[in-house]
Amino acid sequence: MLSPSTIALTGFITWTLLLLVLMEIVRTQLVLRGKVPANGFTPDNAGLSPFMQRLARAHANCIESLPVFGGLLIVAIATDRASVTDPLAYVLLGARLFQSSVHLASVSSRAVTVRFGAFAVQMAIAAYWSLELLVAR
Repeated sequence: MLSPSTIALTGFITWTLLLLVLMEIVRTQLVLRGKVPANGFTPDNAGLSPFMQRLARAHANCIESLPVFGGLLIVAIATDRASVTDPLAYVLLGARLFQSSVHLASVSSRAVTVRFGAFAVQMAIAAYWSLELLVAR
């Protein structure tokens, strides 16, 4: 049976992959319809729809934070200390999914504030996990 930490790590990776797959599906359609040449994309989807730009940023946010949040989960799992991360693992994953979903929906001032709140939850959890994992028990 998988621990909550393992499920959260796998969920985070899967979410990141799903955002990438969605972006590539839309890009492929744009190429096949002749709207954008195959070499006409930039990493931030500049020149495309606002949704595509938000999608690129939401995916990049996942890529940027996966080494920190995923790394802590891996350390906990690898050192048999998932008891540290298990209680908040689903909260971290939920906050990540929520942050990305808000990012995809809007970049209004209110949405950015809400999105930051979800990220702050993740940072607080990571800081807590870092301290707990560093303390020898």
